[in-house]
Amino acid sequence: MAWIYLIVAGVLEVGWAIGLKYSHGFSRLWPSVGTVACMAASFAFLSMALKTIPVGTGYAVWTGIGALGTAVLGMCLFHEPRDTARLVCLGLILAGIVGLKLAAPK
Repeated sequence: MAWIYLIVAGVLEVGWAIGLKYSHGFSRLWPSVGTVACMAASFAFLSMALKTIPVGTGYAVWTGIGALGTAVLGMCLFHEPRDTARLVCLGLILAGIVGLKLAAPK
């Protein structure tokens, strides 16, 4: 269950990072409310996951999911660059996330 909590926390991190863009510096009410809600929920799920997952692994996977998801959504929603070097680096982040999962203590 801890890994599911960690994945949910990572997805919520993507939600609050993208929400920051839509909130325009917390000057728009509903995007700001959604951003803060995603932040709180992300931290709550991360804290539940860290009850059993080592903190280094959990934090690295959480930030990796957040970085990867935010970069991909930035490309899709905000037309950010999709050059080869950027995609290769995102692939390396994904490989790191998978590697940490596979190397995690059972």
